[in-house]
Amino acid sequence: MEYETVIGLEVHVHLKTKTKAFCGCSTEFGQEPNTQTCPVCLGMPGSLPVLNKVALEYAFKVALALNCSVQEFTKFDRKNYFYPDLPKNYQISQYDLPLAREGFLDVQTSDADKHIGILRVHLEEDAGKLVHKDDVTLVDFNRAGIPLLEIVSKPQIYSPEEAYAYLLALKSVIGYLGVSDCDMEKGSLRCDANISLRKRGVEELGVKAEIKNLNSFKAVKDALSFEAVRQEGLLREGSPVVQETRLWDAREGKTISMRSKEEAKDYRYFPEPDLPPFLIKKETIEAIRQSIPELPREKCSRFMKEYGLPQYDAQILTVSRATAEYAEECLRQSQGVNKKIISNWLIGPVSAGANNRNCGIADLGLSAALLIELVQAVETQQISHLTGKSVLEEMLRTSKSSGLIIKEKNLGQVSDTDSLKDEVEAVIKDNQKSVNDFISGKENALMFLVGQVMKRTKGKANPKVVQDTLRRRLTDA
Repeated sequence: MEYETVIGLEVHVHLKTKTKAFCGCSTEFGQEPNTQTCPVCLGMPGSLPVLNKVALEYAFKVALALNCSVQEFTKFDRKNYFYPDLPKNYQISQYDLPLAREGFLDVQTSDADKHIGILRVHLEEDAGKLVHKDDVTLVDFNRAGIPLLEIVSKPQIYSPEEAYAYLLALKSVIGYLGVSDCDMEKGSLRCDANISLRKRGVEELGVKAEIKNLNSFKAVKDALSFEAVRQEGLLREGSPVVQETRLWDAREGKTISMRSKEEAKDYRYFPEPDLPPFLIKKETIEAIRQSIPELPREKCSRFMKEYGLPQYDAQILTVSRATAEYAEECLRQSQGVNKKIISNWLIGPVSAGANNRNCGIADLGLSAALLIELVQAVETQQISHLTGKSVLEEMLRTSKSSGLIIKEKNLGQVSDTDSLKDEVEAVIKDNQKSVNDFISGKENALMFLVGQVMKRTKGKANPKVVQDTLRRRLTDA
């Protein structure tokens, strides 16, 4: 505990616009390489960029949702560097006058709420993509010019776990805004992590390393955990920590030195001569602010207050906008049914069904009305909870209602004690040891006997009625 870990994250988000940041080329993912290019995004002589208005509006929406101070005067700059996937040999970005500064994101960690500052939010264009194949490297410029939003946190993250929680919260907010699909597999959301160590009680930051090639939130957490241990080992043995860029090797589970860390001066920033500075009207900013929907934390708080859900349930149900809207429709329609029970079904069996199909619960095609009908069948003891889960799976497979499935398969729960009498007597006869255990005071033995009756009736017996019947029968005996 001699050293404190300090982390800052740079998150890059593809904005979900139809065309690129400064030209009219399509941004559709997965097309044939180099089929979505033009003289502008390829940097041909004489071509001139024109800013995508929707991309600018999306960028402002994210900045406002992150509580940033939006700048009424902003400009673009050229960031000069030379790399095979950068056709212009420069990137249109923002340097000293980004579109937003000084925001924050409140994050729920395992310990408590954490207030993490946002240093800046700026808009830029993405580079192309290198494809390494056999002994050659190919270049695909389809991605070059796609609007990219960079969100830079302050160095106020003090553990890999906090970094993970921050990324989850940030992705949730962006997803609610509908400005990006945040699909890391497509490269729509990428993260670079800066990490340094310092002695506890010291304000000055240590020498940092930047980690790239982080293609999942788990990779961010694992890479930061490894790097913290590596840097602490160097400091303890008296060796210097070098400011550098490192790559995360997931297969080896370690970071690898890539190159010395660049500084701003290395990029020779200067104002983009082909784009004028932009003056943003206050009315425009306010109109964008009004378009921001209820965000995850606010919706979570409302679910707790309005529907009486515990915080854990509310957080899970509001992590994505689509899930939250579906859950709320179910909660609103569940008249006469405890909201916690609805939540249990959504978080449990319904989510399991969605996971098995690799989709969200809102994409299952299960209407709120049909789910409520199923839950009511279980709660009124028409069927058991176990049978209810199998009925749900059948509903997802066939799109039939629970009532129809229960009728077709004769799944109605048996609650008549006379109908269960023969099964109860047969179980007592076949399980004398468990009967004697219960009579001698071992309560768990009764539950074993209940299970045997349920097995004989193929789950159709009402377990509460079975338990009461067995208890009376054995107590009287």
